Amino acid sequence: MRLLFLGGTGNLSTACVREALAQGHRLTILTRGQRAAEPLAGFEHVKGDASDAAALDALASRGFDAVVNFIAFDADDVRRDARAFSGKTAQYVFISSAAIYEKPPRHHVVTEATPRANPYWDYARKKIAAEDALREAGGFPATIVRPCYTYGESWIPTTSGTDYTVVWRMRRELEIVVPGDGTSLFTLTHASDFARGLVGLLGRKEALGEAFHITSDEVQSWNQVHETLARVIGVAPRLVHVPSEFIARIDARRGASLLGDKAHSLVFDNSKLRRLLPDFRARVRFEDGIRASIAWLEADPARQKTDANETVERILAAWRRAMATLPSEPRAQA
Repeated sequence: MRLLFLGGTGNLSTACVREALAQGHRLTILTRGQRAAEPLAGFEHVKGDASDAAALDALASRGFDAVVNFIAFDADDVRRDARAFSGKTAQYVFISSAAIYEKPPRHHVVTEATPRANPYWDYARKKIAAEDALREAGGFPATIVRPCYTYGESWIPTTSGTDYTVVWRMRRELEIVVPGDGTSLFTLTHASDFARGLVGLLGRKEALGEAFHITSDEVQSWNQVHETLARVIGVAPRLVHVPSEFIARIDARRGASLLGDKAHSLVFDNSKLRRLLPDFRARVRFEDGIRASIAWLEADPARQKTDANETVERILAAWRRAMATLPSEPRAQA
């Protein structure tokens, strides 16, 4: 198939470029050129802005079997794509998010039919609006894909962010913030597994007008996620449990992603995807995937960003002050 990826150098899209080429597809990617594309043969890299209607029209005029937009975030983005690619592609794929589902959830097992509502996180509400805009596009051949916290070699997925901060702190025996009591269940998916599911949906008429999860079936608590990280690097973690609501008061941005997503137990039912792709299974265990991520980051000191460190320290300092105001527990009488 002739494929067009809007984006192609990010966390999800890089893995999908690799998978599309491995399956023998003819691939064009459109990016602004701010990050280097994978040094792989067999695809065309066009530099341009996906928000530029003229650039989209020029690409659309060439015709593609499928178009995947990895960088669309709101209703205006998908409306622009629908205008450009209507009649020019047999399938358009919008990368939405599993964060769109109602919070707090009525049930920890989530299907594609779970109601969509997220009062905590603007990011999720914009994805919901984009999905609605696609459904209102009048026969535009769209497929919606909803990943959940997907990581590749350049990400270390934790509740503190995706950079090197948590590993950096663990290696120095510093405390790590874990929201709540750390027992909420969550699903982390390796980008290579997501890519196999996404590329597998391309060209399938049965996927048109439908939405699909593409996630791992491996479920862990946030305590287990951090304990696995510590085990991989050979240290004992110092976990500090802080309520998500408290974190939100210290850092509104992080609080939105917790209360609107990661603070809740979420297990994704992938049976709808498997009805189209019966052989789909996530192959990368978290312990193996995160070992590879740490190795990639530690191969070059320039990759070891710790941008979340200052925020972690602010949360810990505020939590210590709050705990210090609590009355001491009474001593047991002899």
